[in-house]
Amino acid sequence: MPSPIESYALLGDTHTAALVDRHGSLDWLCFPRFSSPACFAALLGTRENGHWLVGPAGGGECTSRSYRNGSLVLETRFETAGGAVTVIDFMPPRDQAPDVVRIVRGESGRVAMRSELRIRFDYGSIVPWVRRADGRISAVGGPDALCFDTPVEVHGEGMSSVAEFEVGAGDEIPFVLMWHPSHQSPPPAIDPFRALAETDAWWAEWSARLTYEGPWQEAVERSLIVLKALTYHPTGGIVAAPTTSIPEDLGGVRNWDYRYCWLRDATFTLDALVATGHTEEAIAWRDWLLRAVAGDPSKLQIMYGPRGERRLQEEELPWLPGYEGSAPVRIGNAASDQFQLDVYGEVIDSLHQGRKAGIEIDPNAWALECMLLEDLSERWRLPDEGIWEVRAERRHFTHSKVLAWVAFDRGVKAVERFGQHGPVEAWRAHRDAIRAEVLAHGWDDDRRSFVQSYGSKALDASLLILPLVGFLPASDERMASTVRAIERELVVDGLVRRYDPAEADDGLPGDEGAFLMCTFWLVDCLEQMGRIDEAHDLFERLLDLRNDLGLLAEQYDTKAGRLVGNYPQAFSHVSLVHSARNLEGDGEAVHRC
Repeated sequence: MPSPIESYALLGDTHTAALVDRHGSLDWLCFPRFSSPACFAALLGTRENGHWLVGPAGGGECTSRSYRNGSLVLETRFETAGGAVTVIDFMPPRDQAPDVVRIVRGESGRVAMRSELRIRFDYGSIVPWVRRADGRISAVGGPDALCFDTPVEVHGEGMSSVAEFEVGAGDEIPFVLMWHPSHQSPPPAIDPFRALAETDAWWAEWSARLTYEGPWQEAVERSLIVLKALTYHPTGGIVAAPTTSIPEDLGGVRNWDYRYCWLRDATFTLDALVATGHTEEAIAWRDWLLRAVAGDPSKLQIMYGPRGERRLQEEELPWLPGYEGSAPVRIGNAASDQFQLDVYGEVIDSLHQGRKAGIEIDPNAWALECMLLEDLSERWRLPDEGIWEVRAERRHFTHSKVLAWVAFDRGVKAVERFGQHGPVEAWRAHRDAIRAEVLAHGWDDDRRSFVQSYGSKALDASLLILPLVGFLPASDERMASTVRAIERELVVDGLVRRYDPAEADDGLPGDEGAFLMCTFWLVDCLEQMGRIDEAHDLFERLLDLRNDLGLLAEQYDTKAGRLVGNYPQAFSHVSLVHSARNLEGDGEAVHRC
């Protein structure tokens, strides 16, 4: 059985990522990309579906663990009756050969250790052909191959490769696992200690660019490192999370594949990176966007693969029982075929934020914006599936219409503030028409609140974004009344739910946890409304939900007291960064133009 989500640490190399728990078990890893099939899938099944344990031979949980400052180099300390050891885990940033390095360092006494490597390609379904060649262990299955290097003796045991050894004070025993295509020769072995030094230096150089110096320095820095780890360096794409099918409802069916590049998630991530001094990622993502969406703007997708892939067919993996029995396990995502109106606004707003940050205007990017606005002119009156990707009938979601307003508003401002050229009068007319429609049909007089969709009585936490994007000031009584309604009806144990599934049909059975991003949005609204102490208290409550390494999932189960949903989640960490900046009190909301 996998560990609780909050037990896992993230390793990453800006191509893919791994999760390792407090016992030293690496239970999730996809090679060579985020969206590739997993070679360790114990996270969604059992250890028979693939894992790599490095820990004391007698078992046991770590006594302490932490990342090295400003990095994703993990140090996990184990103390036993015989002595103490530290396991150093990392993934070197790379150009070609992806690898995981684990170094066991003796601290005191002598400790019996065990490495248990159980490779199962294609999401735990393929037992590889394992052999020794040129002093290395090689595992091959279909298109994938892994080579395993270590100076200690390795033997076969129960369809896994096991090493049993002792370390004393000052000893350092390395293990390196490297992927390559099975039809090619293995890449040369690396020096693991040199790789460690280079990885430390790489992360130190990146983290040194951080411009945030506020009171939540540690939380903001850790969140930004997570966001950097979720970028796919070869193309500039940014994935929503490195996992699939971690349930929103433990034991339920709300299990989705997040290893893709949602335009919405990526734009939020870029806002956080640009605002804290990391403009290089914004330029790379802009270039990725231009390639990914090339062609007819009416065929704009809400998500793409890390390389810009468009076909993300959803399927189920029946051989995996799911995280804590939460089936089905899904790969691919059918929401890629949905129509979500808000994406237009988020993409165009992200490019607008880049202009505000001083990023040089790319004429190709502006041409794309003009094409998107032309397409939006014909489509903003249509119903859609909305930000929450409902698997029910399309509706006129209030949030979607507001983000369509954002798209035209940012187009107008590009002309007014930055000297761009476009049909600004037409854009102003659409902006005004959308605003009037939302105020007329997105508001419910009986509830004294904006509602999820036209004609609905349901509340929706996405409405909290209205003041954050400049649609209405937080001081507007309609907005203040909406916030109060959300606090009354969608807040559970101090945290915000997206909506009530019993009231707002999303086409799925079951329930879900509190949505952390929405709770950060409430922090931002409270701050703008002048309820500063409440905003600070709620922000600190959210910080307390992070695990010991500063990581957040998508949601929090208030009944179980556990993180749920895919992990770590870009949305949650982006919102943490935005709220931290808002609470500094510089007078300007992060999301506003």
